[in-house]
Amino acid sequence: MRRWRLVLGGGGADGTGCELRGRDAAMDGALASLYGREKGSGGKAPGGRRSAGLGASAPGVARWLGDIRTYFPSSVVQVMQRDAIDRLGLSALLMEPEMLEAVEADVHLVGTLLSLNKVMPETTKETARAVVRKVVEQLEKKLAQRTRATLTGALDRSARISRPRHRDIDWDRTIRANLKNYLPEYRTVVPERLIGYGRAAQSVKKDVVLCIDQSGSMAASVVYASVFGAVLASMRALDTRLVVFDTAVVDLTDQLDDPVDVLFGTQLGGGTDINRALAYCQSRITRPTETVVVLISDLYEGGIRDEMLKRVAAMKASGVQFVTLLALSDEGAPAYDRDHAAALAALGAPAFACTPDLFPDVMAAAIEKRPLPIPDMAEQR
Repeated sequence: MRRWRLVLGGGGADGTGCELRGRDAAMDGALASLYGREKGSGGKAPGGRRSAGLGASAPGVARWLGDIRTYFPSSVVQVMQRDAIDRLGLSALLMEPEMLEAVEADVHLVGTLLSLNKVMPETTKETARAVVRKVVEQLEKKLAQRTRATLTGALDRSARISRPRHRDIDWDRTIRANLKNYLPEYRTVVPERLIGYGRAAQSVKKDVVLCIDQSGSMAASVVYASVFGAVLASMRALDTRLVVFDTAVVDLTDQLDDPVDVLFGTQLGGGTDINRALAYCQSRITRPTETVVVLISDLYEGGIRDEMLKRVAAMKASGVQFVTLLALSDEGAPAYDRDHAAALAALGAPAFACTPDLFPDVMAAAIEKRPLPIPDMAEQR
């Protein structure tokens, strides 16, 4: 009954008869401040009655942020903060340094800060950068090691040789390639052809172009893509280029050594011209058969649709490995233009949503020119 009372809230809808005391009452108050009124009701409950709320007072919001961090785990705090920004219109308060120091930083908060970057006062920008840097460093720590390990292996495997030394033999591929030479009487395979890994060369093996849609709906994807871009740029065997776009195109490659600079170089919101962005990326490709282009976009094209598709077809015909990610985040099924996604699939460039955990495997498959590990599209819908 206690749990049902916390779920249902108080007032006329409360039929549990359970009275909350102490810590439970404080938790209920924190929940009621956020969820005890209709979204956008301006502090009024359904029916016109005033309800609990955070109000416009910055000290009141600071106390509420402290309360929810006391009563709820970090994952729940992040959800409640996100809902508060959405339901109560607290974006303006995030431009105050005191508020930024009180919030629980996560990818979604970073996206909100980036969308406010151009209107944020100078007194707040340093605090905002510190918050963003904290999240970026956490993501790098989580994602970098596996990404480098996965792609290093893929780069080595992509340089296979037919006369390897013993220690460089790829035994799995060699056995599969020689199964026809199995001798039952000796219970062994006679390898007519050895397949091995090439020795990692010091020169660049692959060119990677990350082309990122910076429209407002892609905020989380921009954050993850910037972190991955910095990780890829740190690998000497990859030449990584990072391009962001809305109706304009900006090349942020020279800032890849610091993903925070990359993020503050973006401008979330605005229109979308995928064709223009792909035209720029296409003009920078010098080794098509050794190039992987990753377009991260929900495909709501504001530019010339047919030209966009022609560019993708031309890149693929020249040997470019083209990957389309509808989202690069943990946010679940994205909204996207299904007609454009179907058109890309018809060109052999299927579009799908990708989680940060899956991204290294997607890149490894693209580098090795093997089928991409595409999630079940029915689940994504």
